[in-house]
Amino acid sequence: MNSNTMRRLAFTLLVGAATQVVAAPAPVTELNSAGSNSQQRDDSLTRLERMIEARNQIQLEMQRQLDQLGSEVSELRGAVERNTYELNQMLERQRELYRELDTLSRQPKMEAKPESDEPASTETYSTNVSENDAYEKAVNLILKEKDYNGAVAAFQSFLSTYPESVYLPNAHYWLGQLYFTQNKLPEATEQFKAVTSVKDSNKRADAMLKLGVIAERSKQVDEAKKLYQQVMELYPDSTSSSQAERQLKKLAK
Repeated sequence: MNSNTMRRLAFTLLVGAATQVVAAPAPVTELNSAGSNSQQRDDSLTRLERMIEARNQIQLEMQRQLDQLGSEVSELRGAVERNTYELNQMLERQRELYRELDTLSRQPKMEAKPESDEPASTETYSTNVSENDAYEKAVNLILKEKDYNGAVAAFQSFLSTYPESVYLPNAHYWLGQLYFTQNKLPEATEQFKAVTSVKDSNKRADAMLKLGVIAERSKQVDEAKKLYQQVMELYPDSTSSSQAERQLKKLAK
């Protein structure tokens, strides 16, 4: 084969190869792969943004709930403190009543009414058996049965049934004490004033002292001081006088 023939054959092969290269399709797989990766990145970013937003919402809700819980705890703490204070006040009033009841239980039995021209003592027995029984039952509701509400009703009934009773000052006194421990200060004041109106009552000094305490609790300091001073002047050697002196010293501070 001569050189011209070989040149023509080489040229023909080159043209065929070039035609195949030009006609070859574009690399569709690679283009599709690049587009798919871009879409996946966009989707991942979108999901990540949604997750961050959801987390932020959860954190905000948790913070709101924590703030609300803190507020409720503060309110409960305040309520507990108030209830504790009121309970302590109630217990102190109960202790005051128990001390008075203990004093009464240690006192000697009342003596029979003396036959003399002297005014009847408030500690004598009545000649009326029913009156004696009614008074004793009312006292026992306090001393023995600890039924203080029942005692209030019993003394109210006694005062209504026996308005001229020799036990009248004592009945007023114990009814005042019961009202005092229940923090019914106006009612207690009325009863203690009834006691102080009886000059020879052995409960008069303590009734005056209690009126001073009520005045002090009612922020009537001048009236409280006046009553304490009266107790000290009229009953200088009494237990009530000692208590009145302590109360005056407290008010002076």
